[in-house]
Amino acid sequence: MASEKSKILIIGGTGYIGKHVVAASVKLGHPTFVLVRPSSASDPAKVGFLQGLTGAEVKVVHGDLNDYQSLLSAIKQVDIVISTVGGLQLADQVNIIKAIKEAGNIKRFLPSEFGLDPERVTKIEPAASALAGKVAIRQAIKAEGIPYTIISNNYFAGYSLPTLAQASPPVDKITIFGDGNTKGVFVDEDDIGIYTIKAANDPRTLNKIVYIRPPGCIYSHNELISLWEKKTGKTLERIYLSDEEIFKIIQEAPIPFNVIFALNYLVFVKGDCLSFEIDPSVAAEATELYPEVKYTTVEEYLSRVL
Repeated sequence: MASEKSKILIIGGTGYIGKHVVAASVKLGHPTFVLVRPSSASDPAKVGFLQGLTGAEVKVVHGDLNDYQSLLSAIKQVDIVISTVGGLQLADQVNIIKAIKEAGNIKRFLPSEFGLDPERVTKIEPAASALAGKVAIRQAIKAEGIPYTIISNNYFAGYSLPTLAQASPPVDKITIFGDGNTKGVFVDEDDIGIYTIKAANDPRTLNKIVYIRPPGCIYSHNELISLWEKKTGKTLERIYLSDEEIFKIIQEAPIPFNVIFALNYLVFVKGDCLSFEIDPSVAAEATELYPEVKYTTVEEYLSRVL
């Protein structure tokens, strides 16, 4: 029955991944609350997408991560809190932890993680510093004894596939970090939203990390390029970069490109998406938990964008 569906508050719900999480919450029939700054509430570019959602009710709650009373008031109205805030606001999630602790009614908190598992990646700068905020929030959640689920979806398909991890879609040549044979995981943002909402409400994911590793989304850079060539009928000249050349690019790139290049190094050279086994005592894999979800494969995604 719909009345038994958990009420979900999404903080950062007008952002890049937040929009997909909001849409999934609505699609799966949850009463959905979106915390929106008063300044953004009347901005069609920010909240216009909410009008197009059909399904459960969507309630815009005016508030801010740094306005504690508004945050506390929003949290008191729901059962589950999901944060999808961007990198610059990761540290501010301590306010959410404090408010959840004070409210006392939250069954589960999903902090803003997504991406690679910050505790499982090779430590290189500036990626290590960029990911340190996520580790600090994990530690704070555990220290306060708040029930949590962490979503680690590896690489956003929208960041990587439309350009094959280049600055713009390749025309005649392509730059490859390493030998191009290391496999990464590239997940459609709509699917990330669905898996997130399913995991948020699942007793099997309590106090665990949920890794999203759909078999049809696991590709090396060389395999992605070959698939692209097959679909476009064009052959790309492949330029392979050594570690030394990659580190020079990372060092010379401006923010935020230096972080993006460093993350590309972790995915395409170090293989940090798949460099470890999933330990069932502390983690689970989304497609095994939810085999009923029809996810978008990399091949389907590229067919759509090309």
